[in-house]
Amino acid sequence: MFYAAYDLEEDALVSQADLDELNALHRWFMRNMFEPETLAISSRHNAKAQALSWFKETATEHVSQMRRFQSVLEKYGRYVETLRTSRPGYVVYEDDVQVVAYPFADTPT
Repeated sequence: MFYAAYDLEEDALVSQADLDELNALHRWFMRNMFEPETLAISSRHNAKAQALSWFKETATEHVSQMRRFQSVLEKYGRYVETLRTSRPGYVVYEDDVQVVAYPFADTPT
């Protein structure tokens, strides 16, 4: 959703209030969620980043903030689908709010 927000910032039809909301939400996530150094299953420095980030079901505040993000995006036709799984894949990073994992073949993407 962050990439969709970056694209949206280029759209001249987006209101300043919505841009301000997206920026505030982005800052919130930067303060309240760690960004892993790698999104690759391989430890090679040039490995392709194919891991997906999942919120843990206990990360209710993070999910709530992401729903606000989703609301702004969908207002401008950037629709978001919520995926759930108990099998995110091969875990490359985990903390108290997220799991970052290289998906199994049957992991929803």
